[in-house]
Amino acid sequence: MAEFNQAAPLGFVDAVKRVINKYAEFKGRASRAEFWWWMLGCAAVSVVLSILAAITGFKLFQMISGLFSLAVLVPTLAVSWRRLHDTGRAGGWWFINFIPAVGLIIFIVFCAAPSEPQPNRFGEVPAN
Repeated sequence: MAEFNQAAPLGFVDAVKRVINKYAEFKGRASRAEFWWWMLGCAAVSVVLSILAAITGFKLFQMISGLFSLAVLVPTLAVSWRRLHDTGRAGGWWFINFIPAVGLIIFIVFCAAPSEPQPNRFGEVPAN
């Protein structure tokens, strides 16, 4: 029976910590788990802040939502860039998001693609 050393899946907290620790690092690779946990966390916080702003009518929640978006902008760009590297694509493919209608769909497909299983020109295979 073949044994393989597969690391435990990356959890939400560890993924968020990793993205924050590499908040402006555009070199290297990011696993699917790291990318998608980060995106889920950002989306959840944004939705909660938007709901609070809509329910309460407080401008404070709108301001906090805007500040949160600014705070996660660079880490989100960096983890997206590294995720593209992990699939063997240059980070510049991120700009495909600017193509109306189809750009975001293509970007999501790229980010959902499996990691290259071996080291590539962007670095070693990321820890799960």
